[in-house]
Amino acid sequence: MPAARIAAINLECADPAALARFWAEMLDGETVVETPGFCAVKAGPLHLGAVKVAEYRPPTWPSAERSQQIHLDLAVEDLDAAERTAIGLGAAKEAAQPGPDRFRVLRDPAGHPFCLRAMT
Repeated sequence: MPAARIAAINLECADPAALARFWAEMLDGETVVETPGFCAVKAGPLHLGAVKVAEYRPPTWPSAERSQQIHLDLAVEDLDAAERTAIGLGAAKEAAQPGPDRFRVLRDPAGHPFCLRAMT
């Protein structure tokens, strides 16, 4: 039996409710906590939190000026369909795409980079 398991991953942002809505839709999850300073999305056994930070500044990528600090990779069956869904929900596609046939780099509405990875 492990000593611990991951219960939640928390992302800093300026607008927790908006970020939670994006991730709830993207992951087919449910917002289970919603306060002005924190929201949590339940997605399977994991909770993804959105934490309000005053004067939040999104990470830069691929520049390391402001590091990513965390980077989510999502396994998808159809890269093109998943990309369209993510953009329709408010994500933005990065100009730099190092391996577009295997993965796509996008940013969530708060500016966190994440990848859609083709399941192989």
